[in-house]
This record gives sequence, structure tokens and C-alpha cells, in this order.
Amino acid sequence: MTIEKIQPASLFKRNVGGHVLYSHVVVASGEKLVFVSGQLARDKDGNIVGPRDMRAQIRQVGENLKNALEAAGATLNDLVKTTTFVTDIDEFFKHVDVRHDYLGVGLPASTTVEVRRLSHPDLVVEIEAMALLKG
Repeated sequence: MTIEKIQPASLFKRNVGGHVLYSHVVVASGEKLVFVSGQLARDKDGNIVGPRDMRAQIRQVGENLKNALEAAGATLNDLVKTTTFVTDIDEFFKHVDVRHDYLGVGLPASTTVEVRRLSHPDLVVEIEAMALLKG
């Protein structure tokens, strides 16, 4: 399995607070793809962690992604693509350090989109992911 992360010199490298936020291109070859459904800031009992608190929710979503990947035999290093949905993109970018604690490990290709609402009014961030494992 190989994962090559490319930051083309001809493309702007998004950097907030000293953290590069994503890889523009990820070239992955291997035998096993792992798809993780959108993870929300819910604990294992379904309780919302940090209602309307972006920082707390990014942390919980990161933990949920980590746990989901581990269940498939993967780690955050195996991430190749994430899609993040937030209800307030300006607030989200105030907490890139927390995001970087989780996603900066693998620096996957990434898309972030502001949406009007998630599945509950107290939820403010959701992240879905893809990882690649050698089969």
C-alpha cells in the first residue's frame, strides 16, 4: 500500500495558525478502502457532546473518527479524504488546532462546506472520511 500526498507548487496551500489544513492531492493504491459515515459529536450513548460548542464538537468528532477507523483496523494516518460540514465556517476556522490534532496526522485531501443545519440544532460539525489499507 502506498499513499502519496502532493502539494502542487501551482496551487495555494491553505495555512491557518501555522497548520496546513489539507493535501490538495492524495494518490492511494492498496487493496482495502474504508468509508466512514459522517461522524457527529455524540458519545457512545448518543448524547450530544458540547451542544453548539464548535471546539468541543470537533474534538468529539475526531475521537469518533479515530474509534471508527480503529474498528476497521485503520488509523488516522490511513486517511485519504475527508468532507467536513459545519454550520458556521468562520467559527470552525477558529479551532483548526483541534482539527489538526486529528486530521493533521494523516493530512488527507479535504473539503469543508458550510451548511444551514445538521441533523440536530445543537450539532455544529460533521465529518465523513475515507481511508486506505493494505488488504
